[in-house]
Amino acid sequence: MKTVYANIFPTVRHELAYWKRRADGIPNEELRDQALASISSKRFHCQGGGVYALLARENWKKAIRFIVAYQTISDYLDNLCDRSTSLDPDDFRLLHQSMIDALTPGNKKINYYQLRNDQDDGGYLIELVQTCQDALTNNNEYPVIQGLLIKYCGLYGDLQVHKHVNHHERVPRLTGWFEKYQKDYPDLNWYEFSAAAGSTLGIFCLVGYMLGGKMSAELASAIDYGYFPYMQGLHILLDYYIDQKEDQTEADLNFCTFYANQVEMLNRLQFFIEKTHCHVQQLPDQHFHGMVQSGLVGLYLGDRKVCELKNGIAARKLLLNTSGGQAKFFNWNTRLYYKVVTGK
Repeated sequence: MKTVYANIFPTVRHELAYWKRRADGIPNEELRDQALASISSKRFHCQGGGVYALLARENWKKAIRFIVAYQTISDYLDNLCDRSTSLDPDDFRLLHQSMIDALTPGNKKINYYQLRNDQDDGGYLIELVQTCQDALTNNNEYPVIQGLLIKYCGLYGDLQVHKHVNHHERVPRLTGWFEKYQKDYPDLNWYEFSAAAGSTLGIFCLVGYMLGGKMSAELASAIDYGYFPYMQGLHILLDYYIDQKEDQTEADLNFCTFYANQVEMLNRLQFFIEKTHCHVQQLPDQHFHGMVQSGLVGLYLGDRKVCELKNGIAARKLLLNTSGGQAKFFNWNTRLYYKVVTGK
């Protein structure tokens, strides 16, 4: 944690400051607004993802450069699909081709805005893609993880397309999509599978180990088994859990609302906590991955939005008890931070 606070977070801030300056210079007003909004409101995604730079050892700065650029693409495109001017699934698909290209050195960059009215971003998205490609180029271990990177990215892109179309199409598209994968994930509901597809943690984990020179086929398989769907599902379900009130106001799709009741939802969150813990034990550096899991639970449940939810305080206590002492430590620190910063 000392390294995270002393080295990782300051370097993440430095990288984000660069991309903010680039976003400030985007000629098109709509694209500029969405790029700046994504950096302003979602910078904690880059901070959390930046922890995986620890796995890259002496290449940790290169890992942070990749993580911040890739997560910035993700957050920017989420805003373009969620808060912008289009409901066209083909437009969303083309935008998310940039995330596949970012993971594929040598892929030619294209006009990812071709199917929307807003066009001129001053090279912002292409530079983000190139930054990611540069971090992956000329690494002998890249072929070992390429298949999983494209798998995770493909699922993420599918999710973003299906969840941002016209409201009446969203659930039918998502349930139909899940039917193709249900036999491989029989213990999940469609909305839990969708949540797992929405996380970038598996990608950051794979790239971190690769840049650290520790990747092998066996390790890649173990990460896949440990991260998808449980670690990634836990990540995004917690995100949706604390955003329930906000998403209701904005009429956004929230996967936690599909549980029959709060008891079922909390039981399933406990299920994901327990499954993640079990799978983390099979990974090298299990204390690191355990810290990530505890951090997810502690940090998300430390958000002040929890207090606005029905029975939020009791739910927080239950889930922290399930997670254990390290999650409680992260939670206490998060709540203390909010109190110091806001005075509340």
